[in-house]
Amino acid sequence: MSEATTNAVAAPRASQRSGGAGRLPQVDEFSVVERTYSDDPDGMSVGIANIEAVVPDIEANKDKVLRAAQVFRERGANVAVFPEFCLSGYFWDEPAACRRYMDAAVSERHLDWINQELRPILGDELRVIVLNNLSQGADGLYRNRTFLVTVDDEEGYDFLAPERAYDKIFLPGIERDFTSSGLDDRLVLDSRVGYGRFGFTTCYDYLFQELLRSYTLKDGVDAIVQIASWRAVATRDYPRMNVRTDTYYGKLWDSVISASSATNQVWTIACNAVGRHPVSGAAFWGGSGIWAPSGIPLIQASHIQEQLLLVHNLDIGGSRQTELDDFDYAFDFRDVYNQIEGSKAQITA
Repeated sequence: MSEATTNAVAAPRASQRSGGAGRLPQVDEFSVVERTYSDDPDGMSVGIANIEAVVPDIEANKDKVLRAAQVFRERGANVAVFPEFCLSGYFWDEPAACRRYMDAAVSERHLDWINQELRPILGDELRVIVLNNLSQGADGLYRNRTFLVTVDDEEGYDFLAPERAYDKIFLPGIERDFTSSGLDDRLVLDSRVGYGRFGFTTCYDYLFQELLRSYTLKDGVDAIVQIASWRAVATRDYPRMNVRTDTYYGKLWDSVISASSATNQVWTIACNAVGRHPVSGAAFWGGSGIWAPSGIPLIQASHIQEQLLLVHNLDIGGSRQTELDDFDYAFDFRDVYNQIEGSKAQITA
């Protein structure tokens, strides 16, 4: 975690455990970082779960999601966001064993858990839980699907309906062996209570500027919700320049989110997995957080440890307008290029 996010942590409530001077307050097993953006109670309060998936253990992951969601509810979050593959965990390079496990982990097999255990956590304040997990697909391939559990859902509601979910488009490495692309998918959500308009990306998708421009220029979103299992480790070495890093992927996460938030003048609410994959040993970068439309990170979680972030009273629309009043990049872009066509889905929740 950066120095900017380790100071002045909110005082622990009576239900918390404090680990001594300089320690973050603890709720359940989680370290909690809590901030307030403004004094406007009509702003959105968001919880972001910078957590680690247990592989192979679907039930342990479901239990962790439930407990984290309960913390977010008790602390007044309106929206709770969880990382990519939060129920299953990530793939590993033993195809037969991995596929047997993932077949049992697909979301369709856990709808009763969503309806009977997770959905009841929602209430007057906590209105939306954003989840990502594998979904059943065609031709022996899964879909990497982000979907929303909302307070307004009726009994029997299909959380996984393609028109109300987002399927990851760009598939790196091993994911091509197990999942199929959402192709030209986009999901646009308008908040019923006035928090703003949101678009969704999953992990590698965020590196593709055409997708982000489609959201910002065509769909007019105020914020991108970026769900990820973004890795930490990759080496880049320039020996004659005395420059080397072994965490290139992680540094890319930090730099690209800042740059894309600024150049598209949108919020980015990013939730990434953390920790090491128990089977493959792959390290995930964590670093979940919130980036303002200026590109400045307002809060960022640990790259090593599980943490729950809460930021209260975000002014999504107002802060974006402040940036547009200074320099409206989209206006200047349209003066030169034709508008991007074709939005796949717009829903309300």
